[in-house]
Amino acid sequence: MSDIILDCDPGHDDAIALLLALASPEVRLLGVSTVSGNQTVEKTTANAIRVLDHVDRAEVPVAAGADRPLTRARHVAANVHGETGLDGPGLPLPSRGPGAQHAIDWIATTLRERADPVTLVATGPLTNVALFLARYPELAAELERVVLMGGAFGEGNTTPAAEFNIWADPEAAQRVFQEGLDTTMVGLDVTHRALMTPAHARRLADSGRAGKLVADLYEFYVRFHSRAYGWDGAPVHDAVALAHVVDPSLLDTVHCGVVVDTGPELSRGRTHVDLRRASWEANCQVAVDIDSERFLALLIGRIGSLG
Repeated sequence: MSDIILDCDPGHDDAIALLLALASPEVRLLGVSTVSGNQTVEKTTANAIRVLDHVDRAEVPVAAGADRPLTRARHVAANVHGETGLDGPGLPLPSRGPGAQHAIDWIATTLRERADPVTLVATGPLTNVALFLARYPELAAELERVVLMGGAFGEGNTTPAAEFNIWADPEAAQRVFQEGLDTTMVGLDVTHRALMTPAHARRLADSGRAGKLVADLYEFYVRFHSRAYGWDGAPVHDAVALAHVVDPSLLDTVHCGVVVDTGPELSRGRTHVDLRRASWEANCQVAVDIDSERFLALLIGRIGSLG
């Protein structure tokens, strides 16, 4: 069993990743830290708690983190996730607020208290991770690995060059990639190959409260992807990163060099990936292929089992 911290910005696909973590005996979720990304940190924090409330997991701690990128202006993805960040299902207001500690301090406290190694699964902009590394450099070695959803070696989804999480805070992303951690990048190149379909949503809707929540999330979320891509389905990006921790055999990865472009808008946030391993020192495992059928079977089966 892997101890994990989920650093996220719920977000429809973050919410689904959170449910997958709760449903998977291969991982122990130590807690959730939140960051500004798909919506403001106030909204992403409330959304994390609302999802935990929905499945009666009030014991899972939630810590609110960075409310803006390191140096850039804040942008949110309301065009994808709506004004709440979880538009679609009628979830009630959160039953509680976040813990008193800032997310990076809570991560540090959690690492100090654990005897076992911890994996940090980051499914939003990497602002919290970069701030943690800057404030607590002595604790970087306590992280077993970082698995992040972000980037692409093909096309982006926010600009032709860049994926949203990296584009939202490229300076933070570059800090994380340069840190020398055991890092795995799960990008659009694999998440776009594993689409949740209406048939999957119907199965989930009939499986219980957790599945019905995902089906309701999907109903809103798929509309953007239908308009933007013409797909009869939607990727669940963040759940792919979480699933890689649950079952590493779902993804094929290549150990290679990754550099984040922190330049002006045209190239901002692009993840330059040396897949040929010809020029740059390897600093990251990059996902290049996915067993989409097994991933979706895992996702639907596990979340359905939450009842």
